[in-house]
Amino acid sequence: MPPVNDERTEALADFLHTYNHHRCHTALDGHPPISRVNNLAGQYTRSAGGGSARRVTVRPGWAVAVSVGPDSVRGMKIESLLDDLRTLRDRGALATVEAREDLGDPGTLGGLRNLGGLRDLGDPTRAHGDERARAEAVLALLTERADDVVPALLAGVADARSTATLQPVIRILALIGPPSFDAVLAAWRRGNVKDWAAGRLLGAFDERCADRYAELATDSARGASGNGFAGLVRLRTDSDAGLRALVECYAGHRPAPYKADDYALLTHEAYRTRLRVLRRDPAASPRTRRGAMAALVAGGGADGLDARDRAAVERLIRVKIVGETPSAPSPQLSGWWLAVPGPSYEGLFDALGLHHRRPITCAAGVEAAAGRDIQVPVPDGDGAAQTVGRVFVTPELDGWRLVFGPYDLLIGEGWEDMVETVERVSRHCAQAQLFFVDDAGGSDVWFVAEEGSVIRQYAAESDPEWEGDPLPWETLAVDDPDFDPEYDDAPPNSGTAGARTACGHLSVDPDMVGSGTETRGHGWLALTSPHAGHGAFPGVLPL
Repeated sequence: MPPVNDERTEALADFLHTYNHHRCHTALDGHPPISRVNNLAGQYTRSAGGGSARRVTVRPGWAVAVSVGPDSVRGMKIESLLDDLRTLRDRGALATVEAREDLGDPGTLGGLRNLGGLRDLGDPTRAHGDERARAEAVLALLTERADDVVPALLAGVADARSTATLQPVIRILALIGPPSFDAVLAAWRRGNVKDWAAGRLLGAFDERCADRYAELATDSARGASGNGFAGLVRLRTDSDAGLRALVECYAGHRPAPYKADDYALLTHEAYRTRLRVLRRDPAASPRTRRGAMAALVAGGGADGLDARDRAAVERLIRVKIVGETPSAPSPQLSGWWLAVPGPSYEGLFDALGLHHRRPITCAAGVEAAAGRDIQVPVPDGDGAAQTVGRVFVTPELDGWRLVFGPYDLLIGEGWEDMVETVERVSRHCAQAQLFFVDDAGGSDVWFVAEEGSVIRQYAAESDPEWEGDPLPWETLAVDDPDFDPEYDDAPPNSGTAGARTACGHLSVDPDMVGSGTETRGHGWLALTSPHAGHGAFPGVLPL
């Protein structure tokens, strides 16, 4: 795999996750795109016999999507093997196999011709004896010569551009099992299989390849490691090899690969005792003990740690806060935020209904604000559940505190909710500003409210776009050098600044926060409900 491809894959995976799971879109009433996808983990529950995925609860409020189907891929109708071979033959995808003269020995692959094999698969509309027996014999020969056959099959679909084209080969490789896994991985590493195709092909194997998935999960290449963890999640593997892979993943200082967090969640109850023992094992290396601790947090949050480790984490946070270079979520991804004056920020906790606040570093706060919400039972709610999210309140930055968190839990759904929220916060904090940007949806919004009333607002998709008197720093549309009164028309109060420009004049531009920002105090992490604690949120936060 060329390094540049791996690096691009890693960067793309992070961007797509943030964009689809965390960025607000006005076209979706402030929700991220993932909230509109059906049958996703955390949204719906289906029985094991009712579809291709189900919601497996691994901890109150959390779920992981895993595939559901036969306990083994060999449980599929083996008769389909002959159909898949015929399909590949008709496409010409078996040419590389048929051209192998060394496979023509009657005792090897050439013997398939007498069983409806690769060169004489027969007419599927005519009876050719016991179809299952023929397919079993074909599979036995394919497996026996897998080292030769699998690379030839892969070469036959090297130019495939869709998953549908790969499906016949995927099913054949799945039936062959471990030899196919090794061949696919080797071809991928040589660059003979494209990254996207490798992900599809490696997602086909059953529990016979569980340890191979665990070994792949420890690969130093993040893309390869992600495919390994995806396999472990799909198979719901609880094994010593899976445990070692999880510890190795979190022992390093790089971001967790794709599906690693899901695997930590899925196996937390099964691995928790072993991880705690490993965490305290004096014979284990410091790196291994660190990995065990991080795996506990990834799967069970701070509640997964013992009292000694929880106290150590709290002490470390307070140490890291001192002298920390401030940072804030980028509006390129976060999409929205609030700003309140530093001297009067205390009122925002009551205004937004925030609970259980605790000191936090900027690095951890940024990560937590973009994290997933959880579901917790409501006391005396007759089984009802409530969605709870985390909110990051920054240190005082150039005189202002910024607020980031789940839009739907803090703001609501519509335009009226935005107005009501910024006015409510301004009543508690004397002034409040709300910014919302969505480049994909074309939304650009900012409000300034004082003492409970909005005094100035801009919304690119509203009519009128501008309301309230212009502020002293604004350049009006009629004063813009490009404004031509003969051809252009603009109300006298029309400005020119969108949210990305206005925030720098009004308070703080999150993208400009850094070593040159004057900082006072520390950040806070708070929750949107009193019915959950911080320890209930799985996942590792960088300190």
